[in-house]
Amino acid sequence: MAEVISTGAGLAIVGAGLAMAGAAIGTGMAQSTIGSAIMGVLAERPDDAGKMLIWLVIPETIVIFGFVVALLSILKLG
Repeated sequence: MAEVISTGAGLAIVGAGLAMAGAAIGTGMAQSTIGSAIMGVLAERPDDAGKMLIWLVIPETIVIFGFVVALLSILKLG
């Protein structure tokens, strides 16, 4: 038996997917730029690897925010 989903619930699910997709695409774009810059720095100063790792991980918080928005949107449906 198929369950019928209302229009509002369907739009909430699409919005949750868009939140995750936007966060993932934005993070990928940021990390590609940061990663290439980090490789240039590490070629000259390999002892700064710890600091550079922090700069590479910071954009990952955007995906966490996108996940939280998607989760809250889905949980609001009940």
